[in-house]
Amino acid sequence: MAELLRVEGLKSGYGEAVVVQGIDLVLEKGRSLALLGRNGTGKTTLLNTLVGETRRHAGRIVLDGQDISTLPSYKRAAAGIGWVPQERNIFKSLTVHENLTAVARPGPWTVARAYEMFPRLAERQANMGNQLSGGEQQMLAVARALVLNPKLLLLDEPLEGLAPIIVEELLRSIARVVRDEGMSAIIVEQNPRMILPITQFAVVLDRGAVVHRGDSEALMANPQTLDRWLSLAQSPGQASEPRK
Repeated sequence: MAELLRVEGLKSGYGEAVVVQGIDLVLEKGRSLALLGRNGTGKTTLLNTLVGETRRHAGRIVLDGQDISTLPSYKRAAAGIGWVPQERNIFKSLTVHENLTAVARPGPWTVARAYEMFPRLAERQANMGNQLSGGEQQMLAVARALVLNPKLLLLDEPLEGLAPIIVEELLRSIARVVRDEGMSAIIVEQNPRMILPITQFAVVLDRGAVVHRGDSEALMANPQTLDRWLSLAQSPGQASEPRK
């Protein structure tokens, strides 16, 4: 299968502080990756580096044959990176429909398909972003990334702090996109048992470095490795406190 993303010797952080330590990573087209690790191990920093929001100290990032290492964030988005950060970054002063149409690009993921994926958004398409619940805002953030029709989708803890019923709904939608429809994705998630079943590969970070890489299914079947690197504190269905 053709290669989509190659990360070589990547060191990055904030200012002079290096958080990500020499990451090497390859992701093929149509494949998805679970990016795991305890809090503070560099997962978000790695995603932020891929989209150009950190200081790169060394290494390079190649997306679909194009070296994007020195490109600003907006050019990386144009090159094919769709990003859903923890902060969601929706336009709260625009309606749901305006949020989607303002960023939509030609491709298979249309605004109509986004509404089909998230019926709650279709029902609230005239509502302003700040009138949505936290779960609906997260759905809108994912839908906005999809209508960009990216080559690579980056999801930073998309299930964090959401009510269990919203977690189930959003997880089904993410599974459809990355498992059933084959969109390439890197997904950061605190609860690995939620995300490993819908991804092909898994990477575990510790202190900014890769300490484990392999098949998601194999990692899921190895509770000793999960416990060793992730110190699981939650049961598979347990949700954290809802975000505001």
